[in-house]
Amino acid sequence: MLSRVQQLVGVVLLACSGCSQNITTSPSSESATPMQAAKDKQGGTSTEPISKPVLRKFEFHYAFRLNKVSDGSRIRMWIPVPRSSKYQIVKEIQKTLPDGKATIGVESRHGNTILYVEPTVSDEKFIDLDIAYQIQRSEILVDQLTVDDVPKKTRELYLAANRRVPIDGDAVELIAGVERSDDTFQLARIIYDRVGEHMRYDKSQPGYGNGESEWACQNGFGNCTDFHSLFIALARSQSLPGRFEIGFPLPSDKKQGEIGGYHCWAFFHDSQVGWVPTDISEADKHPELKEYYFGNLTANRVAFTTGRDIDLVPKQESEPLNFFIYPHIEINGKACSKEDIDLKFRFRDIGN
Repeated sequence: MLSRVQQLVGVVLLACSGCSQNITTSPSSESATPMQAAKDKQGGTSTEPISKPVLRKFEFHYAFRLNKVSDGSRIRMWIPVPRSSKYQIVKEIQKTLPDGKATIGVESRHGNTILYVEPTVSDEKFIDLDIAYQIQRSEILVDQLTVDDVPKKTRELYLAANRRVPIDGDAVELIAGVERSDDTFQLARIIYDRVGEHMRYDKSQPGYGNGESEWACQNGFGNCTDFHSLFIALARSQSLPGRFEIGFPLPSDKKQGEIGGYHCWAFFHDSQVGWVPTDISEADKHPELKEYYFGNLTANRVAFTTGRDIDLVPKQESEPLNFFIYPHIEINGKACSKEDIDLKFRFRDIGN
C-alpha cells in the first residue's frame, strides 16, 4: 500500500519535459532527476522515492559598508547568520569585522542566530564588514519530507497573527466560497492556487515588499514577501500553521556573481507529512513549475532567518523587525537609513 506522501506526490510534482531548465541538477547523480521521478510516480511505475535531492555547493559573501560615520557616535549592528539545518550545511570560512565588541546570540522565538557588533569609531568615515561562508544546500522534495511532532508552543507561534499578517480581515475573503477540504494538505493546495490566481509578480509600482497580507489582497501584485504573507495569513486563518523563511536566491544559469537582493518562501505544517515548502512567487514567474513549487524547493538558495516581528539579541531600540535579512544598524539609538548602507552579496559555486 502506498504511503500518504507517495499518494500525494502525483498531485504536487510536475511531469513536464520543459521544467528542468530552472533546476540545477548534479552531474554526479546516478538517480533519476526530480522531474523524471515525477513522471514515474504519476505513471504508477514506482512506490519508492527514486529521486535524489539535488545539491549545490558554493561560497557566499555577506558584506556591507556603513557610510557617514561620525566621531562620538554609538553604533550597534545586528547581522543575520545562516545556520545549518537538514537542508543546508554552513561553515564560516572568513570574517572581517570592525574593531570593537562582537558576540553571537540566538533569539528565543524562532531560533535565529544573530551576530552583534559594537564597532569602535575611529577616524575612518565608514565601517566595513565581510563574512564568507561555505554552504551546501539541498533541494527539498515532498516525497522525502520527515513527519515531525510540532511542540504546542511552536504551533501556537505559527498560528498567531503578525503585525502585517492578520488572520482575519479582507484577505480571508479570498477563499470565501471556495470548496474546502478537511485534508490539510489539500487545503493548503487550495490556498496555494488561490494566492497564485490572485497575485502577479510585479515590482513596477510602489507599495510592494513589506509583506502585508491585506495590502497584497487589495492590490494583487508584489514581490515574494507579499505572495507569502498572503499565503500564511490564509493558512493560519484555517488553523494551518504557516512559517516564513527568508534568505538569498542563487541564479540557476550562473556559477558566480553578485546577488541583488533577498528571496523568501513559506512552509505549512501537515501532521502526516511534516513542514511542506511552497514558493508561490517563483511559480508565478515560472508557470511551468507551478506544480513543483507546491511541496518542493530547488537548491538554488540559502536560508538565513525565520519569522516576522523579530526582536534581536541584544534587544534593539527600535520596534521589532518586520523580517530580518539585511543588517540592522542603530546610531545613537535610532535605526540607520538604508541609503547609508552599501550592501554587497556575492556567491561562487565550488566543486562537490
